[in-house]
Amino acid sequence: MRILVVGGGGREHALAWKLAQSPQAAQVFVAPGNGGTARDPRLTNVPLSDVAALRDWAREQRIDLTVVGPEAPLAAGIVDAFRAAGLRIFGPTQAAARLESSKAFAKAFMQRHGIPTAAHETFAHAAAAHAYVERVGAPIVVKADGLAAGKGVVVAMTAAEAHEAIDFMLLDNRLGVQHNAEGARVVIESYLEGEEASFIVLVDGEHVLPLATSQDHKRLLDGDAGPNTGGMGAYSPAPVVTPEVHARVMRDIIEPTVRAMAAEGTPYTGFLYAGLMIAPDGTPRTLEFNCRMGDPETQPILMRLRSDLVPVLLAATEGRLDQVTLQWDERVALGVVVAAEGYPLNPRKGDVIEALPADGDDAMVFHAGTALDATGRLVASGGRVLCCTALGTDVAAARARAYALVDGVRLAGMQYRRDIGHRALARG
Repeated sequence: MRILVVGGGGREHALAWKLAQSPQAAQVFVAPGNGGTARDPRLTNVPLSDVAALRDWAREQRIDLTVVGPEAPLAAGIVDAFRAAGLRIFGPTQAAARLESSKAFAKAFMQRHGIPTAAHETFAHAAAAHAYVERVGAPIVVKADGLAAGKGVVVAMTAAEAHEAIDFMLLDNRLGVQHNAEGARVVIESYLEGEEASFIVLVDGEHVLPLATSQDHKRLLDGDAGPNTGGMGAYSPAPVVTPEVHARVMRDIIEPTVRAMAAEGTPYTGFLYAGLMIAPDGTPRTLEFNCRMGDPETQPILMRLRSDLVPVLLAATEGRLDQVTLQWDERVALGVVVAAEGYPLNPRKGDVIEALPADGDDAMVFHAGTALDATGRLVASGGRVLCCTALGTDVAAARARAYALVDGVRLAGMQYRRDIGHRALARG
């Protein structure tokens, strides 16, 4: 089979790496890919990102299966375009992808269907949003209603932080949010106490197949301090998602969402990611939906997946997920993100990556923001540059191996957290 992975981040590197292991994969293309996929002899980068150009190229190249990694092409309607051209593609339609592309849509959807989430209000005008914060106080959560590459959420512990976030999102858009047709809006919601977890499933329109649980670290600095980022590291499985919590999430959140999307005329297909807050009593509530796999959660999840991913995705595009089971490595996988200096607001680009550790069966450096320059040198090209990911018998062992990989990276100004996995370790 000829397979295309759309995207160029760490998630797409991991997807392409896993798909290339399948005996059914004759060739795996990545569009546009990155420096890591360019250096992998099993993968071929394609310098395209426009939806129409990708559709035409996939048709000309007789691509048998396309897997979409990031949110932007989904919001732009790539699934609709490929399906109209008779091409097999795994992902949600543009209408279904509103679960991620519009926080306001997602919150209203959850409210309509009784899916547990935080109380919220939506604002288009800064003055009204500021007045609301003054009235309800902090801590409070401010979210941009649009795509923001994982950086459009501010958990404001003080009213001053909330006011600053409102201005960032509604007035000067320093976070680079891709606004929806309604223009700049923010969703302001209640702060929920508990522990976050990532719950990612595959959906074929009707059936649901859960992936291994995971947990990421959104804050830039150790101890969960500093600004929110796209994710500074992740591990799988997430101990906070006990079997009982898992059952409640499926019953109260995932399955009702899939049923409701179908009932509203937008059946959901693709990866569905529920960002959860697990209360101290085990009650799960939905922080957000994403319409793709998480980054950096994908990297540890796919390192643990023993099953061939290609037949799973074929089944998902044919409505046969109820006939599929997944096999998982019992070990823990943990990934540490290496970010560029200045990330998340002003990442420095162009620095040469002077050294990288060797990859192995149980340890991989997945590339995210990397590229090859004109002379073939590997350089940093984005905020999150690498994800050093390893397997271990437990969290401590996986963490030790992942940080050993980080120690082998040489990049000027690189920053990373030194406490990835701390919640799991605290649980024993």
